[in-house]
Amino acid sequence: MLLVSLAERLTRRALTSRGVESRYVKTQVAEHHVYDVAGAPPAGSEALPTIVLLHGISSSAAVFAPTIGRLRKRARRVLAIEAPGHGLSGAPSVALSPQVLFETMAEVLRRELTEPAVLCGNSLGGAIAVSFALAHPELTRGLFLTSPAGARMAGDAFRGFLETFDFRSNQEGRAFMRRLYHRPPWYAPLVATELRGMFARRAVRDVLECAATERLFSPEELGSLRMPIHLLWGKSDRLLPRQNLDFYRSSLPAHAVIEEPENTGHCPHFDDPVAYAERIARFAAMVPSEHQTTP
Repeated sequence: MLLVSLAERLTRRALTSRGVESRYVKTQVAEHHVYDVAGAPPAGSEALPTIVLLHGISSSAAVFAPTIGRLRKRARRVLAIEAPGHGLSGAPSVALSPQVLFETMAEVLRRELTEPAVLCGNSLGGAIAVSFALAHPELTRGLFLTSPAGARMAGDAFRGFLETFDFRSNQEGRAFMRRLYHRPPWYAPLVATELRGMFARRAVRDVLECAATERLFSPEELGSLRMPIHLLWGKSDRLLPRQNLDFYRSSLPAHAVIEEPENTGHCPHFDDPVAYAERIARFAAMVPSEHQTTP
């Protein structure tokens, strides 16, 4: 994992050189690495609310570096939190089941947020955002979800999906990268050679091996969300089953906006970081200026 580790450290150096704070928040589970920066909107413009960025499994907050750079120009604050055993965070002190992961991420959010925030989560980060919104609607001004995990699936289908992350060869890693992007970048084959090591990390394996269908969201849970919601599911997403989008579409409340953009895969912050940041900013500008729920 030398290439990915080097990229994460170079990204931290680049971000901190531009005034983004890199620090740690300790919970009972781990030391979470976070990027935190106060915004600097143009004089005379109204600042967007605090925006939180949550990454997917085996990823890190480094992937949001271009997004952080753009959103800090418009928001009061931008915060990106790394899960235990991911990115620059410390290894967890206990087995990182999905429930433990949600609880420790929620602890960081409760301690860090000084106002209701717009939570932006990709894949597993989307499930974390939804879980936090269900538990703490008073701290969730809006949800911007991109291909979120957590949709209810049948047992056989769920187990088959989890096998997607069990890499036995570099060839399987290259196939995974092709499913992840709309159009894989030039460096995708290099990252593919490190996927086996990335997904073999204990924290990642714990999340996958402890995942259970009973922990997936129910239609009633999703339907109870009252804050503004924007769900983005790229038409080129070949990682999550299409049925997962159908589940969210049928379960989210009527006020949720669902967008299926062209030329976009599972991770829109990779495919077009400029468009991704602009979509978040437009959504954040439309949420109520003071926290309130949608009737």
